[in-house]
Amino acid sequence: MLRRPAWQVFRQFVRHESDTVGSLVLERSMNRVQLLGRVGQDPIMRQVDGRNPVTIFSLATNEMWRTGDSDANQGGGDISQKTTWHRISVFRPGLRDVTYQYVKKGARIYVEGKIDYGEYTDKNNVRRQATTIIAALHRVLG
Repeated sequence: MLRRPAWQVFRQFVRHESDTVGSLVLERSMNRVQLLGRVGQDPIMRQVDGRNPVTIFSLATNEMWRTGDSDANQGGGDISQKTTWHRISVFRPGLRDVTYQYVKKGARIYVEGKIDYGEYTDKNNVRRQATTIIAALHRVLG
């Protein structure tokens, strides 16, 4: 499912020394996110101010754990769950169009991309912050 194991990617970035161009130091860094969850709404396509269109959808990921003092192998304790919602934006033209046409609410999907933080002004002229995942690839699993 993954293109390269994480340790190979990590090794590639650590192996190389920082490059110096004049007085500017170019360091390697990584901004990578991998999510596996269910689509919360059918994707929508937006185009703002004549810029390139973007397909947007929400993705739910779940975290589960046992509470209580009993041993996890014994099956005791209550099971708790937390759902986290992620905003996914797809800008790449081919991927954007496929996402809009074929990804549907409830589909189980794997998304790989980078995290992005931004600001926008809402219709009440209030500045708000937004976190989004910029998808580089995805796989619909079911």
